[in-house]
Amino acid sequence: MRKTRIRKRAAVFLAAILTLTVGVVCQAKSVDDIAKGAEMVGVSVHDPSVVEDNGKFYIFGSHMEAAESDDLMSWKSFASGVNADNPLFTNLFDEEMGAFSFVGEYVEGGYAVWAPDVIYNSKMQKWVMYFSTSHDYRTSSICFATADAVTGPYTYVDTLISSGFTSRTVENTNFKEIMGEDASVSAYLSSAQYNNLNYPNCIDPCVFYDADGRMWMVYGSWSGGIWLLEVDQETGYLIHPETDEETHTDKYFGRYLIGGLHNSCEGPYIHYDKESGWYYLLVSYGGLTREGGYQIRCFRSDHVDGPYVDAAGNTLGYTSDHHEFGVKMMGNYLLPSLKTAYMAPGHCSMIEASDGNMYLVYHQRFDSGSEYHEPRVHQMFVNSDGWLVAAPFAYSGEKLRENGYQEDELAGEWHFLNHGLDISKEIHSTEAVKLEGGMLAGENLSGSYMLQEGTSYLGVELNGIVYNGVLVDMTDEAGNATRCFSGVGADNQTVWGVMYLEE
Repeated sequence: MRKTRIRKRAAVFLAAILTLTVGVVCQAKSVDDIAKGAEMVGVSVHDPSVVEDNGKFYIFGSHMEAAESDDLMSWKSFASGVNADNPLFTNLFDEEMGAFSFVGEYVEGGYAVWAPDVIYNSKMQKWVMYFSTSHDYRTSSICFATADAVTGPYTYVDTLISSGFTSRTVENTNFKEIMGEDASVSAYLSSAQYNNLNYPNCIDPCVFYDADGRMWMVYGSWSGGIWLLEVDQETGYLIHPETDEETHTDKYFGRYLIGGLHNSCEGPYIHYDKESGWYYLLVSYGGLTREGGYQIRCFRSDHVDGPYVDAAGNTLGYTSDHHEFGVKMMGNYLLPSLKTAYMAPGHCSMIEASDGNMYLVYHQRFDSGSEYHEPRVHQMFVNSDGWLVAAPFAYSGEKLRENGYQEDELAGEWHFLNHGLDISKEIHSTEAVKLEGGMLAGENLSGSYMLQEGTSYLGVELNGIVYNGVLVDMTDEAGNATRCFSGVGADNQTVWGVMYLEE
């Protein structure tokens, strides 16, 4: 039987509204007393993929950026810039230029080295980096490189899979090597061009282990959606299945999972959670710019190859409008203690660290008038329904309470925010509400809340939807002591709540 739990504490959530008694009201700060916090100052790593080695954390991002941290809060760069002097690689820009032999330079100039994912392959006894090179929105390759240390230097080995080919350019890929010398590319073309509405753009690889110890690569961006291929652990190369139209499996590209028709859906990351038994598929919707509506969505499955569904029980197939599909974990938002709105969070990775906690790692832009971005880390939990929820503020060392909460610790003024389902530049802000005696009331919000005392599980009912979530005390970016709630409803929306506490 699948277990649902808050990390490091087993608990059973009571779905029924409990009989609540009013106790001592928490002392909370007025919004006027909250010092406005500044955004985190540190390194800038786009599309960060996180890995841990010997108690240290490393993030690898696009444009050959990489940084390290001892605590997931402070980061130090150790590689930067797409050039031969970058210490991350030994031979990426040697005279053969194998990683770029099909794609060449990016259409806007220079060489595109995007979205790496690093994993330790115990059978190869190597750190292996999977990364993408690209020419445009459909002409791309996924390559791999190996190293003896997590920080490199990595040696380019080979190009694994390519997209955007035509009957004229396919000879520059390994398509015929995989499919056979007599294989036709016609099924992958539309009007003589690569059919990117139905087949993937080969970027954004993520490599992971499943429940049985097999290794897989999930990949894709916009175009024909998100796809899955198994990895041969002995070599690091891909295992190509036989084509099966019934399961939407293609020998070259693998198993189709979600997305397509060039709808925004990219940066896939799959994490298998041993305790809950779910495979969580995280993706980003929207455009990655500050006002592009970038955001993090979540699907899950009890099988590595799907089907991946959202909290409403739906999977994302070929559709002209995809905004209602997938749990929206976060988008643009402004909390009362933040100096500026946080915008376009996305292209995330996640990790179950050696401390037993789960962390969400992604890049964040700000409502600052520029495209400046920084990596962010939020702790994640699993709610009573088995869905991932992210803490509202950046990780600062917070821990779940061993004995949970009592009703009197929730009564008082809170600030509630609903991330909605929009894919837009809209910034979602909070509304002040009062929690007392199991009821929730604000100017525009009303409902009820349900706590199983002695646990950190809380359910909040708004407009007939129950958002089951987790309570955690944490320090916000301005240094305020807060009590936070993060919950997910069957409408795929995420609600955050924050109470500012007197210290």
